[in-house]
Amino acid sequence: MGEEGSGPVDHDLIIIGGGAGGLSAARAARWVGADVLLVNEGPLGGDCTFTGCVPSKTLLAASRDGLDFGPAMERVRSAITRIAATETADVLRSEGVDVIDGRAVMVNHDTIAVDSKRISSRRIIIATGGRPLVPPIPGLDSVDVLTNETIFSMTVKPASLGIVGGGAIGCEMAQAFSGLGVDVGIFELASHLLPREEPEAGAVVKKALEASGVTVHVGENIEKVGATDDGSGIKVTTAVGESTFEKVLLAVGRAPNSAGMGLEDLGVKLDKRGFVLTDDRLATDVRGIYAVGDVTGKLPFTHAADEMGRLATGNALRKGPKGPFHTSWIPWVTFTDPEVARIGMTEAEAAEHGGLVAELPITELDRAVTDGYHLGFIKLIAGPRKVLRRAGGGQILGATIVAPRAGEMIHEVAVAMRTKMFTGRLAQTVHAYPTWSYGVQKTAGQFFGTVEGRSARPAVRS
Repeated sequence: MGEEGSGPVDHDLIIIGGGAGGLSAARAARWVGADVLLVNEGPLGGDCTFTGCVPSKTLLAASRDGLDFGPAMERVRSAITRIAATETADVLRSEGVDVIDGRAVMVNHDTIAVDSKRISSRRIIIATGGRPLVPPIPGLDSVDVLTNETIFSMTVKPASLGIVGGGAIGCEMAQAFSGLGVDVGIFELASHLLPREEPEAGAVVKKALEASGVTVHVGENIEKVGATDDGSGIKVTTAVGESTFEKVLLAVGRAPNSAGMGLEDLGVKLDKRGFVLTDDRLATDVRGIYAVGDVTGKLPFTHAADEMGRLATGNALRKGPKGPFHTSWIPWVTFTDPEVARIGMTEAEAAEHGGLVAELPITELDRAVTDGYHLGFIKLIAGPRKVLRRAGGGQILGATIVAPRAGEMIHEVAVAMRTKMFTGRLAQTVHAYPTWSYGVQKTAGQFFGTVEGRSARPAVRS
């Protein structure tokens, strides 16, 4: 039993939610010897294990391997089972974490209720995750649509699939299902796919999807959705026209699981969408209550939640890893072919910070030539330091890489940003030839002179 302050409490730390953020927080607490309770409704693992990263990346791989729909889905189920087995309640208990299966509600700032049981701690972490966002499209409630929570349970291959949303999930599933022989159409309201990325990254993915047979609709607002006259399909209507699909997948973002917990009654502030507001150390306005992962709306990625969980635990217990959470240090990847990896600022954002841009088309990278690959680019963005300005090339502010192995290539840029490395170190570091990562060195060299006819230029807003 934890002891601190005016009276005894049941635990040093209580964590509500057993997804990536909650599991990370619980294990971080045990690393520093804390008495920790994890409360979760249902199996541990959260969205990533059962309806997110694990099944989606498995389905993509199965599709690229040429599997038929049935065997592909069987591979998905097998991957989920294997990974879920590493994060069960019994596994956590063997590591010293107390686990309760149930729904937790806040009673006051240091007490939760699970059914009729009251449990106390002066430090509580909210890690309840999110759920698929359902957009306010007329007629949507009249048809049976798929989300990431249901699509991986399908047992019969649909003849056609309409995807609402051209972000990472939408683009990945478009490529996966097209590879499985499904007629796919994807709809994105923005002017390009992957609207959070550089426009040229979206353009490359659009070209790749169209080459695989996907019909891409960008800049089209969906006006209504409804069943076909015979009830066998779903009609999607935009200002441009009407498309019919057997199934429709919603992939327009995430909504937080923050309702019904009593947070607002305690003074925990939520934004207008319901995401829990925190400071950079992941603390809410109520002392002792922290929040991590998708419920914060900061970055909806498993590895971001994992990092938040460790930092929130350290900040709460004042032991172990602690400090602010930097969104700019977190890379992310869309696992299409080619992959799209990004960290930090886009070029438009860097234009306000005196950023310089170095670019390399994939077609000018020897490894791409040897592999016969022609889609993609590397873009590095550097800016001045506070005191040393542009000495040593300044520091890296961001990067976008579109390439077959972009998800692996982005990490040396992540190290450079986290350590505030001089940009010149990337150019000086010898990279093996011919590798994909050699392109990072070649691109970084442009900040110091002309490299094979290319040199860095000022970042522009458009």
